[in-house]
Formats: sequence, C-alpha cells, structure tokens
Amino acid sequence: MKENRNKYQSRRDFVRNAGKIIVVAPLLSIPVFLARKTSAKGYVWQIDPFKCTQCGQCKTKCVKTPSAVKCTHAYLVCGYCDLCGAYLRQGIKTTGTGAEREQCPTGAIRRRYIEEPYFEYTINKDLCDACGKCVKGCNDFGNGSMYLQIHHDLCDNCNDCSIARNCPSQAISRVPSDHQYIPKDKNIIKQAPNL
Repeated sequence: MKENRNKYQSRRDFVRNAGKIIVVAPLLSIPVFLARKTSAKGYVWQIDPFKCTQCGQCKTKCVKTPSAVKCTHAYLVCGYCDLCGAYLRQGIKTTGTGAEREQCPTGAIRRRYIEEPYFEYTINKDLCDACGKCVKGCNDFGNGSMYLQIHHDLCDNCNDCSIARNCPSQAISRVPSDHQYIPKDKNIIKQAPNL
C-alpha cells in the first residue's frame, strides 16, 4: 500500500513539475527572444532621412556628447550651389565665407571652390553636433543632399535609444546591421532616374 502511495505521489509531482515547466518556459524565452531581436549583433539604430524633420532632438537627446548623429552629404544629389541653403544662413544677400553668414554654429561645413559657379561642401564629423540646421536649410532651399545619420563608430547602440524615444516624427528605428546606413542618394536616384 505504501509503495502504491509513493507511486501516486511521484505521478502528482511529475504532473505538478511538468505544469510549472509548461507555464515558466515561455515566460523565460520572451526576454531571450527580445534580446536576440534587438541586440547589437543583428540590428542597429538609424535615421530614415525621408522621415526626419530636423527637430534638434538628435543633438540634445543622445547619451553621447557630442551626439553620435552626424550630418551626411549625398554628393551625387548635391547641386554644388554658390548659394547653398545648408552652408549660408537664410536671408544672406552676399556670398562670403564669414562665420556670421554660415548656417552651421560649429563651423562643421567646409566650402571649397571648384569652378564658377560651383562649390564643394564637406562635413567635418568631429565638429558636427547634430543640430540639423544645415539639413533643414538644404531641404528648404536646396535639393536635400544633406541629411542626418547615426554614425556607428560613435554610437553605443543602446537597447533603448533615447533619441528614438523622443523623435517626434518616429524617424529612428532598428535596421539590420548589414545595411546600417540609409543612403539618401540611392533612394533619390531610384525615384528620379534623370538625376
């Protein structure tokens, strides 16, 4: 009789333990799945240049100082204009290289004469603080060749990006790490093949 009783207890224990495993196993796998989906190995944060509104959050909300977001220039799209909206502040009537005329508060954009009336504009990544003023000027008064991107050599790839959390246009999302940059020039060329 005692042997029969131990047999029933072991069956009850087995069913009880199996029930615990069935309930707990899916709960334990959820964090593992989420960590795998958002880990630095497979995905990185990036800004969609077509959704970005140059709100200034990239400068102020990034955990890095200065921000890991930097201005990027799509040279294939650039018009190399003398009156560049990204380089010169709005309302400037004369072209000059004085700091009072420049759009960028840190002097990160360099202008180099090519030939009349063309200039080449380059961004000094070390000086850029992601304020977005040049990008806004280029979108408002130019052809949109300047845009913001998260530079992954500077980014910590936080699990919860504070810029993404505060982005009003929801332009920042996870992208596969094998395509970590969203080039604006390729997308524009696909949309307008005559460029």
